[in-house]
Amino acid sequence: MDQVELADFADLVVRDAEVVDGSGAPSYRADVAVLGGRIVSIVKEAAAAGCQRPRARRELDAEGLVLSPGFIDMHAHSDLALLRDPDHSAKAAQGVTLEVLGQDGLSYAPVDERTLEEVRRAITGWNGYGEDVDFTWRSVGGYLDRLDHGFGGEGIAVNAAYLVPQGTVRALAVGWEDRPATPGELARMRRLVAEGLEQGAVGLSSGLTYTPGMYAPDAELTELCGVVASYGGYYCPHHRSYGAGALEAYAEMVALTRAAGCPLHLAHATLNFGPNKGRAPELLALLDEALAAGADITLDTYPYTPGCTTLAALLPSWASEGGPEEVLRRLADEETAARIRRDLEVTGSDGCHGVPVEWDTVEISGVADPALAEYVGRTVRESADRRGEEPWTTARRLLVEDRLGSTVLQHVGHEENVRAIMRHRVHTGGSDGILRGAKPHPRAYGTFPRYLGRYVRELGVLSLEECVAHLTGRPAARLRLPDRGLVREGYRADLVLFDPATVAPGSTFEQPRALPTGIPYVLIDGRFVIEDGRRTDVLAGRAVRRTPA
Repeated sequence: MDQVELADFADLVVRDAEVVDGSGAPSYRADVAVLGGRIVSIVKEAAAAGCQRPRARRELDAEGLVLSPGFIDMHAHSDLALLRDPDHSAKAAQGVTLEVLGQDGLSYAPVDERTLEEVRRAITGWNGYGEDVDFTWRSVGGYLDRLDHGFGGEGIAVNAAYLVPQGTVRALAVGWEDRPATPGELARMRRLVAEGLEQGAVGLSSGLTYTPGMYAPDAELTELCGVVASYGGYYCPHHRSYGAGALEAYAEMVALTRAAGCPLHLAHATLNFGPNKGRAPELLALLDEALAAGADITLDTYPYTPGCTTLAALLPSWASEGGPEEVLRRLADEETAARIRRDLEVTGSDGCHGVPVEWDTVEISGVADPALAEYVGRTVRESADRRGEEPWTTARRLLVEDRLGSTVLQHVGHEENVRAIMRHRVHTGGSDGILRGAKPHPRAYGTFPRYLGRYVRELGVLSLEECVAHLTGRPAARLRLPDRGLVREGYRADLVLFDPATVAPGSTFEQPRALPTGIPYVLIDGRFVIEDGRRTDVLAGRAVRRTPA
């Protein structure tokens, strides 16, 4: 039975689509047939060739639309959102069919009772405390199983892969103290990482400006990366600085992973703050030199200049030692609080990437306590001026009253750096989208259509074929997924249909949750999760586990 005959039995045929297949090759016009969740036939130039065209139970006219693989969000913070929100249009409506979770060294597996409570408190600003989630798991495998069986066993909105979070591993084995691990603790961390990879994680993440992961010296990280390499995974660090010393921090990660023989994926690979304006060529030269020497490196970015984190993340690491309760205790002590202020405003704390904080660039985007909503949408300086007080006084009060749960936008990026880095041949897309808060960063709802609308159609920074490869085929290769990321016969039918003339983000800094336009259809495993521009009730997402080396 040839391919066209096989497609006669198909579930769906997408007719006359402009196929951008995720490889970077030129687009072509074709009919694409789907059966049982996989692509079973691709007939190029079917209408013009006069050949037998595939038939199916449903036919979709794609005239004027691009058909591409589903987009892969290489840096997502949907760890709890996927379990609390079956709709999850924030990502599904963008055409995202797979998210990579467990980012920045902090997530919810592996844990014990103590560590789970500590982590929930520590990243309340990212995901909420999780009072609406039943934490039935403790292991990585248990978390992935929970994703598979979300919402009464039906599944989740989009697919999800998971990175073992190094900070959580250190909290479990060592605690939240700033000290070297003992040999026994290091051995336990190695076992925890190995177990997570054996249970399906795709690699290891770090948050090296977040406690307790930042307390790990390079020798410890190299040991853990050696474990990751032995399982065919990759290391994804939020490295030690994106401000002062950023290039040195990038070089540190390159050297560390090369010593361990471990593939490297640089998280949200930006160059922010005043000292790094215009320095993207230096970073790219560093990466090109390492690549030419045989290093295995990829990176992700989001197509915006502001960053997003928690207000507490800006504090110096010494002030965060011991966990959230110790932070609050230090903030309550006048002498210690004065020392924190000095580090923030004069010295430049390591939590603020070695750059003295500029309070007029720090905008409150969300609070855990609704009673503090008046702060949202204003910079710390603006709120301070309204109160007739110094910005530190405002920031300190908010940290204490919101119990470290406030999120912030930091307006510290540089457009020329954003454009230069996204052009690089190892670049992929990652939203770094924090979904909580009254005014989240619009990247959570707009990263992928912004790449296509702003940087392809409007600015021409990337060609359409290049951009789709950055968002699909290249990340799938990094994740070692044998049947995703390309429009190929036999591949899973995780697909997006978008209008290249109109695709655009709806989200803005004023309306950050507005959905995109120009993406009428999204399929996961051949099932429509977006149809005629609206979210269906389909829950086709599952955990995507590491492919054995």
